[in-house]
Parts: sequence; structure tokens; C-alpha cells
Amino acid sequence: MDLAGPGDCASLEALREHVGDCVRCALAPTRNCLVFGVGDPRARLMFIGEAPGKNEDLKGEPFVGAAGKLLDELLASIGLDRREVYIANMVKCRPPGNRDPESVEIETCAPFLARQIELISPTVIATLGRFAAHYVLHTDTPITALRGRLYHREGRQIVPVFHPAAALYDGSKRDVLFEDFKRIRVVLDRTEQTS
Repeated sequence: MDLAGPGDCASLEALREHVGDCVRCALAPTRNCLVFGVGDPRARLMFIGEAPGKNEDLKGEPFVGAAGKLLDELLASIGLDRREVYIANMVKCRPPGNRDPESVEIETCAPFLARQIELISPTVIATLGRFAAHYVLHTDTPITALRGRLYHREGRQIVPVFHPAAALYDGSKRDVLFEDFKRIRVVLDRTEQTS
């Protein structure tokens, strides 16, 4: 039996191998694909979402559905594409019916996400939606109160924004998201100048 933990993994590849065909929580039997994460393993900017949706579960990659198309558009608006950033979710398997992830599921995946953050070592983390913001910032403040502000945690700058899916259901959030992505660009440029 392998007693090594996520913290013993020296690379994203080793961590992905450690996660394996995970059966650590009740999501395993209902998923098609585990969605580990994708992008530049040395990205300065990391996005953390909530959990895979239907399209992500089928393809095994985060943000490939309608919300992913909007994320690509948002990235392009600030001169980036997904190959230059890293994208991961808090929970690596799709909750049935796209329900909210449960606390036990978040807790089960938390060590994997924490190690992804350590290995990538981004200077800026953009949290997509309330679950990711609550996890990274250790708060239960509503996302509407968190977004639009810059936070500092463990030497990283945290920019909470609405989840792109929220803008698909509520068009008023679309312009807000584009404004928040401009803020992400400013924060990224500022950290680049000071490093």
C-alpha cells in the first residue's frame, strides 16, 4: 500500500498519478472522468473553479462547456489564453446533476488542490465563484461582497470573481466579469513589475 500523501508529490504528473482513479468519496461511482487540471505548470495566474460540469466530466478537462467558452473570451480580453494559465477545480469529479459540492467532497479533494497550488506556485489566484473564494479565503462572505477587491494569502494575491456560468444565467454579471478580468490583468502586471 502506498502511504505517500499529496505533499510527497514533486510534480503535477506525480500528483496526478497519486490521485489515480480516485475512489476516496461518493462522487467516484457517478463520474465519467476525473478532471485534474490543465495549463502551464509554471503559470503566474491560476484559476480555481468549483467542480466539473457535464462537458468537463465527459472530456476530463476543466471549463470546456459554455462557461469555458466565456472563460476563453474573458482571457482573450486581457491578452491571455488558457495555455498561459493553469485551471483547476476544488472538486475533481462532477457532482450528480451539477449540484453544489458537499463539504466532505471538498475536504477529500482539498489536499490535492493545495498541492497543485504549491507545485504551480502562482503569484495570482483568481477564484471563480463562491465555493472557490470561500475555500481560498477561509470565509463564508457572499461572493457579491468579495468580488471587486484584492486579498493576500500566503504570499499570493487573490482576486475573487463570479463564476463564468453565473454570467450565462444572469447577463448583468457578464460586464462585471469583464471588469474583474481587467483587474486581474492589473494585478498580474503589477506583480510582474515587482518581481
